[in-house]
Amino acid sequence: MSADGGRKGRRLSKDEHTLWQGVTRSIKPLLKRAPKPDTRPERGLEDEKPAIAKLRKAVAAHKAARPPVRPKSPPPLAPIDRRTKQSIARGKRDIDGRIDLHGHTQAEAHAALLRFLRASQANGSRVVLVITGKGVRGEAGRERGVLRRQVPLWLALAEFRDYVVGFDEAAIGHGGEGALYVRLRKQRA
Repeated sequence: MSADGGRKGRRLSKDEHTLWQGVTRSIKPLLKRAPKPDTRPERGLEDEKPAIAKLRKAVAAHKAARPPVRPKSPPPLAPIDRRTKQSIARGKRDIDGRIDLHGHTQAEAHAALLRFLRASQANGSRVVLVITGKGVRGEAGRERGVLRRQVPLWLALAEFRDYVVGFDEAAIGHGGEGALYVRLRKQRA
């Protein structure tokens, strides 16, 4: 053990110490703490040795060139496997809840679906049925089943990923094209 409190190795030279201080000032802490104000007087680059000034410029350029940090993406959706879907369709596995979105506007349906999935997950539900309806054919063959198209897109959004593992079209006995089986995540403790 050395005399400086247990650290081994050599002491930094004055230039190395100045360089190390410059490096430590240029990094961000991992925790979200307010930075301590620097009370030392600011020195210009011309006061430093050329190697240190060059290093400071390189660190600043690297810091500016870093890509922005992206938020953690939610886990990908996993489709419901064939066996699970068959056991639900045959009644061997229970559907833990159901919601019928007929007659809702898109905004109402979106909010109702999110509330339903939150409550179902909180109750320990594993598989729920979401009924969207098949929609009707409008004039010139245009399909009007807005919720039928939108609900799968909503279930793939990040705001639903904390609740949804995956989903698939329901069996004919449960609504076929007009309904979805939705498998829910276990609630985090």
